[in-house]
Amino acid sequence: MKKINILSKFKKFNSHWSPHSIAELNGQQVIIAKVKGNFVWHSHKEEDELFYVVKGRLKMEFRDKTKEILQGEMIIVPKGVEHRPSADEETWILLFEPVNTKHTGDTISKITKDIYPKI
Repeated sequence: MKKINILSKFKKFNSHWSPHSIAELNGQQVIIAKVKGNFVWHSHKEEDELFYVVKGRLKMEFRDKTKEILQGEMIIVPKGVEHRPSADEETWILLFEPVNTKHTGDTISKITKDIYPKI
């Protein structure tokens, strides 16, 4: 049992769309990422994803609508729902998802990460 200062963890990296694992619990991992620009369209067949905005503003695009998630807000994307996160300016997010969740689902792109560094 140790305290984790989430804001200090964000200071340890600068890359966008490159998640870092900060904790695990009950088969879930707690991930932080800095995002800017557009991610790739993707879905996760078996896993829901929770996105919490720590700083900034996240747009979660769906094929039929876009939701804006502001600092202090969160959204849960249900399994199987195609989505594309994006941010006009650097945004800091915290995610909860099962440890075996693939970064970009079955979509492979140049930003796909197989391993999330632990910080």
